[in-house]
Parts: sequence; structure tokens; C-alpha cells
Amino acid sequence: MESANGNRPGDNAWKKRFLTIAGGQTISIIGSSAVQFSLIWWLASETESPLMMSFAGLLAFLPQLILGPFAGVWVDRMSRKAVIICADLFIGLAATLFAISFSIWDPPYWSACVVLGVRAVGSVFHTPAIQAAVPMLIPKEELVRANGWSQFMQSGAFMLGPVIGAAMYAALPLPVIMLSDLVGAVVASISVALVEIPEIQRKRPARPNFLSEIKEGITVYLNDKRLCVVTLAMAASMVFFMPLSSLYPLMISSYFRATAWHASINQISYALGMMAGAIAISSIGNIKNKLGAVHVGAIGLGVTSLLCGILPHNMTGFWIFAVVCLAMGASVNVNYIPYVSYLQETVPKEAQGRAFSLLGSLMSITMPIGLLIAGPMAERHGVPRWFLVAGIAMIIITGISMTMSISSESREVRGRG
Repeated sequence: MESANGNRPGDNAWKKRFLTIAGGQTISIIGSSAVQFSLIWWLASETESPLMMSFAGLLAFLPQLILGPFAGVWVDRMSRKAVIICADLFIGLAATLFAISFSIWDPPYWSACVVLGVRAVGSVFHTPAIQAAVPMLIPKEELVRANGWSQFMQSGAFMLGPVIGAAMYAALPLPVIMLSDLVGAVVASISVALVEIPEIQRKRPARPNFLSEIKEGITVYLNDKRLCVVTLAMAASMVFFMPLSSLYPLMISSYFRATAWHASINQISYALGMMAGAIAISSIGNIKNKLGAVHVGAIGLGVTSLLCGILPHNMTGFWIFAVVCLAMGASVNVNYIPYVSYLQETVPKEAQGRAFSLLGSLMSITMPIGLLIAGPMAERHGVPRWFLVAGIAMIIITGISMTMSISSESREVRGRG
């Protein structure tokens, strides 16, 4: 018996193909996270402004918000392999051009924010293409395990990236650091080029009807009531959680008065937590109630965010903060892996590009909304206050989602009866 993608359950060939691509992407993430760390720490240490960090985060998410739905249409129409390679190289080229600009003039701080936005354009196409390509390589019953492996490797890359970024930031000028993004992009592109990714049969007119095809992607969520409830709850929670990524550097540099090395230690702790969460999920294998697991991860995010907001203003508080961030990282993957696996398992392959792009756009909407609230609030009341508010809000939202999801499932059971 074969899986929907043509792989036999006992066939290990999918592991070689999947791990080749995942390995290349991991190397690329190491370079990108080193660049991201250095660029954001440069902004944080030079400006010490929550508003500037919020502006950087806003520009990094706007491309997904604006281009996401349209990108999904093209991902479902084009070769996913070609999209992944072109997007990787585009991101590397953007960082390279910014590095070259330092030899021409002294770039202002806002230019770094623009670079974050331009690099995000590549991610708009890259992320849904990679997520939609995974079910073409992996048997359905192995999706949770494979996504766990992928997240484990990516979490390790996010752990190494800040360490490398901190070391490079201390020893090298920023333009040289930016070039590592191009090296990683080339390695990732080669790994994808070496693997044959099956393509689906597309019966679509030559010219896309964006409105109609985007509606088809939206229908994927509307037809699954539990998925719709959980997705909307995730989006509401992300309004509070997403701004934390822009405020982390200031929490460390301004609140705890720590250094770039302390910031890298905190990111290592967060990444170790993500690795632990990925190992736990992949060891379980095929989770029957994937959306229930999503709720468990969401509660973990809320509790850990709340704890971060009540820590003392000293180095003891920082070390507790690092430990709590480890638990937060684990919660991220407990929340993320089952959700993505559920989409890959239930959404038709010819619509997955749009489904994942729409998800990305929905989550991107939460970033500017959250930053519009978090930036001024953190400026006036301090960064820890936002962590506290975010934690309380996420716990309440997840509780409502769990209640509605259980009620919806009960109605479905009675309807089948």
C-alpha cells in the first residue's frame, strides 16, 4: 500500500531526500540567524529605542501581510523546487547588497530595518513552498516525526546562529557578517537542487484568477470548524506574543543591563527549549489529537510569558529569564509542529501553498497590531509589563479556544451519530 505521495510506509528513501533538504536549510538558517542577531543587536545597542525595534519588526512582517495571499497562488502554480531555490538566493542577495552599501556610504539606522523587510519578501515565497513540498516527500503517517526532526535541526541552527553572531559581532564589521547569509543561501539551494521533488498535476488556466484562488484557500479553513477556531485563537494570541521578538533585545540590554553575550545565552536557552520540544513531539510520532496538542503549547507560551514579566531587575532575574525562555521555546514547538502537521495531512496538496501563505499573512497581521500596542506601552511602562500582559491574554484566549473546540467536536460526534 502506498501513501498519497507515492511513498511506501516502509521505504526509507524519503528520509534521505528529506534530510538532504532539511540539512541544507539548517546551514542556511545558521547564517541567517547570525546575520539577524548581529543586525538586531546593532540596532538595539545603537538606538536603545523600543519604537525603532518595533519599526524594524513591522517592516520585517509587512511583506507577508501584503504579498502572502498572492504568493500562495504562485506557489501552487509553479514548481515548488524552483520557488524555494529562487527565494533562498534572493534573501542572500539582499544581505550582500546591504554589505556592499557600507563601502559606499554610512547607512542610517532605518536602512537596516529596510533590509529586514526586503529579506522578508523572499521568506514570503520560501516558507509556504517548503511547507507544501514536505508532504510530497514524506508518507502521511510520518509527517509529525519528520516535522519534529526538521524543527530539531532548525532549533539547533537558531542556537548556533546567535553564538556565531555574537562572536562575529565582536570580531568583525557588520558588512562582513552580512555576507554569511549569501553562503548559507547557496548551500541551501544546492541541497534542494540535488533532490527530486514530485510535482502535482495542476488543472488551472494559464492566467491566475487571484481573487477566486485566494477564496479557495480561505475555504480550507472555513470547512474545518475546529481548525478555524484554533487558527483564529492562535492569531489572537500572536497579537500579544509576536511583539516579544522585537522587545527581547531591549529586555536584556535595558532592563537587565546585560551584554551581547548574555543575549546570545538567552537565545541559546530558547533554542535548546525548541529542540527539547521537537524531540518530545517526534518521539511520540503520529499524534491523534493534533489540535489538542496545539492548545497545550499555547498554554505554555502564556504561562512562560507571564513569568518573564514579573522577574527582578537584576542579573539573578536574567538567569531566571533564561531558564523560563527554555520552557517557552519548548512550548513553541509543542504548539507549532502538530498544527503544521495537521494542515499537511488534511489540506489537499494542490491548495497547500495558499493555505500556508494565508496562515502566514494572518499571523503577520498580528505583528503590526501587536507592535502598535506593545511599542508605546513598553516605552511608557517598561518592556516587562508587556510580557506580563501578553501572558495573561494568551492564557485567557487559549482557554476560550479549548472550550469552543471541545464543543465543536461534540457537535460533530452527535451529528455523525
